[in-house]
Amino acid sequence: MEQRIEQTSPQGASGDSGFAREISLVRGGPFYRSQEAIRLLTPERWNLGKRIAVAIGVGWAPLVVLTLLLKPRTIGDLLTDYVVNVRMLIAVPVLLAGQVLMENVCRMILRQIREAELLSSPDEAKMDLTILSLVRLRDSFVAEAVIVVIAYLQFATKIRSSQVIAHVWGLNDMGTGLHLSAAGWYFAVVSQLLYQLLLGISLWKWLLWIFFLFRLSRLDLHLVPTHPDHHGGLGFLGMSPVAIAPTVFVASAAIGSTWRTEILKYGAHLKDFKIEAIVLLVVLLLVAMGPLVFFVPKLNRLLRMGILQYGTLGQLHSTEFHKKWILNRTGHEEEFLAAPEISSLIDYASSYENVEKLQPFPLDRASLVAVILAVAIPMLPVVLAEIPFVTVLKGLLSAVK
Repeated sequence: MEQRIEQTSPQGASGDSGFAREISLVRGGPFYRSQEAIRLLTPERWNLGKRIAVAIGVGWAPLVVLTLLLKPRTIGDLLTDYVVNVRMLIAVPVLLAGQVLMENVCRMILRQIREAELLSSPDEAKMDLTILSLVRLRDSFVAEAVIVVIAYLQFATKIRSSQVIAHVWGLNDMGTGLHLSAAGWYFAVVSQLLYQLLLGISLWKWLLWIFFLFRLSRLDLHLVPTHPDHHGGLGFLGMSPVAIAPTVFVASAAIGSTWRTEILKYGAHLKDFKIEAIVLLVVLLLVAMGPLVFFVPKLNRLLRMGILQYGTLGQLHSTEFHKKWILNRTGHEEEFLAAPEISSLIDYASSYENVEKLQPFPLDRASLVAVILAVAIPMLPVVLAEIPFVTVLKGLLSAVK
C-alpha cells in the first residue's frame, strides 16, 4: 500500500499556486516530521508496512515483555484483553493506513476540480490561497499539542477514578488497593497516547478538509444542470467520506470493544447499548457525510434554474416542432421520418430528464455503504458476545430469502 507522491518543497511557497497544486493536507505536522526525521517515511513513500511494525513494536510488544517479566501468570489475560488488542493491533494499523487513503482521496478530488475546470482563474487562485492557509494549520505545533494534552488529562481523570485498566495484567495488589503495574503504566502513558494521537491527528486532518470543502462551496463553481452524474458535475465529491471511513471504523471498534467487555465481564446486555448505538451511528454518519451539505444550497439553486431555463428552451423547441409537424405537416409526411427535429427533440428530452433527476446532496452510494460498513463491522463481535454466531447467521440467511 505504498504510494509515490510528488511534493514540492514548501521553501518560498507563499502565494505560489504551483505549490498549492501539489501540496497534501495530510503529509505534515510535528508527528509526521518526526517520523520523517528518523526515516520512517519519506516525501515519496509512506512506508506503511514499516510504520505499522514500528507502531506495534512501540505500543504493544513492550506490554507483552513487561508482563512476561513481571507478571507471567497474567500473560493470557493480556492476550485476551479485547480493549487493548483492538486499539494496538487493529486501530493503530488502520489509522496509519487511513492516512494513505485520506491523502489519495483528497488529492483525487483536488485534481478533478482542476481538470474539470470547475473554477475560473480568479476563483482557482482563491482556492490555492485556502489550501496554503490550511497547510499552515496542518503544520501547526498547537493542534497536536492539544491532542496530547487532552489524552493525558483523560488519563489523569481515569487514574483518579481507577478506570485506566480493568484487567489483572495491568494491576498490582499493593495491600492498600489496586495500582497500575509496570505494563499498566506503559499502556496508559505510551500505548494509549499513541492510539489517541493517531486518532486525534486523523480527525484534525479531516477537520481541515471540511474547512476546505466549506470554502470551496462558497466559490463560483461552473456547474451544469444536465451533467450525467445528476449532481451538476460535483458527483465526485461524494467519494469524500471514504477518506474518513478508516477513522470511523476505529471509533466504532474502540467503542464496541468497551461494550463487548461489559457484556462478557460485567453481565451487560445488547439492549443496554441500544440508544448509544443509534447515537453512534448518527454521529459517525454526520461526521463523514455532513460536509457535503455545504453544496446543497448551490445545487438546489442549480436545480431550480435548470428547470426554468431548460423548460423555456423546451417550450420553444416543442412549439416549433408542433407547428411544423402537427399543424403544417400536410404535404411533408414523407419527410417526417428523416427529419432532424425528431432526433433533437428526443435528445433534448433526455437532457431535461437529467435536470429533473439532479440531486442537491452529492451522495455517492458506494461511499455511504463504505461508511455504514465501517460502523457495523466492528460491532459484530459485540453482537457475538451475547448472541451465538449460528443464531446470527440463521437470521442473516432468513433475511436474504
